[in-house]
Amino acid sequence: MSTPHSLSIVFAAASENQNSGGSFLVTLLFMGAIGAAMYFLMIRPQRRRLKESQELQRAISEGDEVITNAGIFGFVNAIDGDVVWLEIAEATEIRVSRTSLLRRINPAVEPAGGQAASDSTEPDSE
Repeated sequence: MSTPHSLSIVFAAASENQNSGGSFLVTLLFMGAIGAAMYFLMIRPQRRRLKESQELQRAISEGDEVITNAGIFGFVNAIDGDVVWLEIAEATEIRVSRTSLLRRINPAVEPAGGQAASDSTEPDSE
């Protein structure tokens, strides 16, 4: 339902009920509040996530460790336009779309072994 159509319904309802007095203004303010709530709860966060995703895709470079939307971890070997070549195992590369990259792995926080850098302990050699 488009906004001009919604407003025409509100105006029609207000013109039919002349005895209501201030109810037209209350209804109009209520519709405006709903529109503002939808913007701040739905549209604005989605735009922020889209902006963050676009920044990530521009920042990806060869040698970065990334995770795809499908949960595949890999190292970026080559970038060819919108296509990224990921090395997921030794001598195994896959081709994925740049838009399918979910995030870049920070090696200081999440090393390739999967164990957090602060939690790394030497196994006992007894």
